[in-house]
Amino acid sequence: MKLFMAGLATETNSFSPLPTGMLSFEEGGIDHGDTTTKPLQYWTAPLHIWRKAAEERGWAVAEGLMAVAQPAGPTVRATYEALRDEILDGLRAAMPVDIVLLALHGAMIADGYDDCEGDLIARCREIAGDRAVIGGLLDPHSHLTEAMLDRASLLVPYKEYPHVDVPDRARDLFRLAAETAQGSIRPVMRDHDCRIVCAMHTPYEPMRGFVDAMSAREGRDGVLSASLIHGFPWGDHPRCGARSLVICDGDAAKAERIAAELAEQLFAIRHGLNRPHPDIDAALDRALASPAGPVVLADVADNAGGGAPGDATFLLDAILKRGIDRAVVGIIWDPMAMRICREAGEGARLNLRLGGKHGPMSGDPLDLDVAVRRLASDLTQRFGELPIPLGHMAWLECGGVDIVVNDLRTQTFHPEAYTGLGIDLAARRLVCVKSSQHFHAGFAPIAAEVIHVATPGSITPDYANIPYRNRAPDYWPKVEDPFA
Repeated sequence: MKLFMAGLATETNSFSPLPTGMLSFEEGGIDHGDTTTKPLQYWTAPLHIWRKAAEERGWAVAEGLMAVAQPAGPTVRATYEALRDEILDGLRAAMPVDIVLLALHGAMIADGYDDCEGDLIARCREIAGDRAVIGGLLDPHSHLTEAMLDRASLLVPYKEYPHVDVPDRARDLFRLAAETAQGSIRPVMRDHDCRIVCAMHTPYEPMRGFVDAMSAREGRDGVLSASLIHGFPWGDHPRCGARSLVICDGDAAKAERIAAELAEQLFAIRHGLNRPHPDIDAALDRALASPAGPVVLADVADNAGGGAPGDATFLLDAILKRGIDRAVVGIIWDPMAMRICREAGEGARLNLRLGGKHGPMSGDPLDLDVAVRRLASDLTQRFGELPIPLGHMAWLECGGVDIVVNDLRTQTFHPEAYTGLGIDLAARRLVCVKSSQHFHAGFAPIAAEVIHVATPGSITPDYANIPYRNRAPDYWPKVEDPFA
């Protein structure tokens, strides 16, 4: 057996003010066939897992491009085509191959391409031929398109939000691809439109029970895989929204029937999916009334992991104006402010203009008198068991509020983003994170309470009123019963 593996991943927010070009991929990471010689990180973990599993079986492995960019606006056409073509050139050079495994996102849109993953998979199929097994590992916040379903042999999305199960799903995809190539299974994929657009947090009911029951179907009665594509609400795509996905062993009718059952079950619990999101003032009132701390506040609309800039000032401004102390806020992406802090050095006190640099959705910049408490470089934060780099970081203090700034755009995944700088979170009453849900795995264990805040920003959680141009308005909560 011979395996070819590669990856191309970013999530496109159609409403983000930030274009995604080659600089974004260079910052996120581009490896030209040598990913597995470098330390494992969140996005590169699947390739490490696949190489190890293949070599344990004595297979030959050819490794292609692995390129990742932080979510933002549509990818520049020339950038997508250059990265795609490098993967395709690598596959041609590796031929003949038995298996092609791709680490993807599933919601990548480029100028001239509304379905980058479908385009890439289809072109891989043209090169590898009909007998090759082509598998794609997907983020559940993706758009499951006909091209992806028609040209891939296997598509396996993560099941959890936050996505703490990436390694497990990578192993699932490898196992299914190996069994398919060896002729022991004949996978058939079917999906079903759930007509739902919203965020679905799997640690909470009713999603927890739904995911557990869905997962329990696997390995029985010919069901090879059962998954849910959540969809990425801020990707303006015709297929945006939740879709069930079932893979059965040679039985298309069964796969179609179970996919429909899962879609019906999800639709039946739809009113329990949207968690309440108080506005900033209501969230702060609730947090300050808590008898214990820290209370974790999620600045959900300024999540870099959803394509927002990560420099919105709305929540920080409210905390400062209310004179709240023992609060920490971050991670604010502001490369220029970070540069100034590095120049000034630890212990400096200076007037600093912070945040609000990327348009109205970032709010106004704040002119603050800050103390530079700590500077650090090359720190990481974990997402599940996988490390994510943080770039240059600064811990600033302003009026009893700790502010964490960096120059490498990322959402806040784990308390390490703060504790690595020396901040004692147990001594704070408010911990404010720029993340929609991925923070939950790391922060919930230390939180007295978790509050998702309906802040202004690029990914405001008002799912009924997202200004789609390409997605039809036939979905809940836009319509109470879109199947009527």
